[in-house]
Formats: sequence, C-alpha cells, structure tokens
Amino acid sequence: MVMSRAQITKQLIPGLHEIIGLNYKRVDNDHKVIFDEYRSTRSFEEEVVMSGLGEAPIQSEGTGVAFDDAQEAWVQRYVHNKIGLAFAVTEEAMEDNLYDTFARIRAEALGRSMASTKQQIAADVLNFGFNSTVAPMGDGQALFSNAHPLVGGGVLNNTTNTDLSETALENAVIAIGSYVDDRNILINAMPMSLHIPKELQFTAFKILRSDLSTTTATNSTTGVTNVNDTNALRAGGYFPKGCHMNLRFTDPDAWFIKTDVPNGFKHFIRTGLAVQEDGDFTTGNLRIKAKERYSFGVTDYRAGYGSAGQ
Repeated sequence: MVMSRAQITKQLIPGLHEIIGLNYKRVDNDHKVIFDEYRSTRSFEEEVVMSGLGEAPIQSEGTGVAFDDAQEAWVQRYVHNKIGLAFAVTEEAMEDNLYDTFARIRAEALGRSMASTKQQIAADVLNFGFNSTVAPMGDGQALFSNAHPLVGGGVLNNTTNTDLSETALENAVIAIGSYVDDRNILINAMPMSLHIPKELQFTAFKILRSDLSTTTATNSTTGVTNVNDTNALRAGGYFPKGCHMNLRFTDPDAWFIKTDVPNGFKHFIRTGLAVQEDGDFTTGNLRIKAKERYSFGVTDYRAGYGSAGQ
C-alpha cells in the first residue's frame, strides 16, 4: 500500500487547526520492571540449568565419603523474532502536504506501533505462563506449574488458583520461602515485586499500602470484629520493589510475583530499533521502515510465582 493525496485531502489546503491521533502517550516501558536486559550476537541464545549436588550425608566412622554427580537439568532457548513495520508515500503527497504529517508518522506513530508490539510480546510471557502447550519451559512444564520436576526427585510448585487478597499474598510468600534447587536444597528465595492487571490495581493498593490488615476476623466467643490487626505484608516490607500494573495482562484476576532468584526473566536484544528510508527512483515514492530483533523468556522459573485467580 502507498499513501497518496487521496488519504490526506484536508492536509493539502491551509486552514487546519490541528491534526490529532498521532500524539497519544505511549505505554512502552512495562517490560523493564520484569525483564533483565541482555545483548545477543547470535541467532538464538541457549542457557543450561545445572542441578548441583545433593545434601551431604553423615559419614560413619571408618567409611568412605559419599560421591554425587552434578548434571544438566534442562536447556532454555531464546529465539529472536524480527519485528518490522513500514509505510510508503507518493512523491506528490510528500510535495503537497502542508503540515509535515509524514514526519510525525515516522517519529510518533511508527515508534508507538513498534513499542506496542514489544510490550505485548513481553506481557504474553506471563499471559501464557499457565499454558505448557503454548509456552513450555525447558523442563516441559508451564512457567507457573505445580509439577516442575526436580532432578533430586519430587516437584516444585510455583502457582496457585487463588484470587488476590492479603491472605493469598501471605501464602505466596510462604510458598516462595519453600523454593528448593533441583537437588531439594533450600535457596532462600524472597518476593520482590507484585505484578497485576488493571482490574486489580485498587485491590493491590489497599493490600500493600494499608498499615492495618484488610481482613476482618470475628471472635467466635465474643462476636467482636477485629479490624486493627497489623498489615504484616507492609510492616515486614515483603515487596520492596513495589506493585506494578501492566495494561497488557489479559486475565483480569491473574497476578504474579517476581522473586530475587537470578537468571529468571530475560530480554535479549539482537538488533536495536532502527528506522530506514528508501526512495524509489522510477516513481519517486518514499518508503520508511522500522525494524528490530529481540526475544523474551524465562530461564529459571523460580524467578516467578503466579496465580490464575478463580
């Protein structure tokens, strides 16, 4: 498609007060509070998770020391997508336009479109985080699963189906504190930030910003309702990096926690955003293209905890 004077008839004559629709605010940094950024020089990146060693057993007198083996648990691959968008303008439309519209499309509309795609791809890592068919981890499970297999036997659970509440967050903190490595050794994981859709912004604000508990407990003996309990989540500083709303989360009652486990949510940049222009000699048409290559994903699922809600 090529934009011609037929698409900009009002912009060929003087007298327009304003052209609107190109200057909306962009929502293009939501991924930065979830994903750590890395540069890539390859067509894809692979990361391997090692299982480490099991707990050291008690050694009886006169017996030999026990031996154990470390091994690769699974491999996570990041394949970089090429994202691009372009538009073309006839020579006549460029010459006769009085309001520099195409420069604004290049600077504002094209950038907003590219940014929107990036944010959606990033958000979909969590949106599809409960679906092992659409977005499996290297261990074959969904990002948020109650059956992550451990090399040392057993499974690790980093998900629930509970609506967001003060009690649900307290239980999540307890569950995160139970995270182990692949040989069932505790790793002392801690919650760092809460991530929610727009539908839960007020619920989350009440839970994390109130000094008092948001739950109401009624004494079965006296019938008195206690609303003055301390909000342990706030008092204990359990989410030091705060609460972040993501407008592209699609499930209105799903919520997510980012932990302090390293090598979790990752954003690889293969080539940064670049804008190119090309003029056609025979027609005089101008073509403008934006493109970039990147990938989003998760290596260690222990970096997150998720609830699909009810």
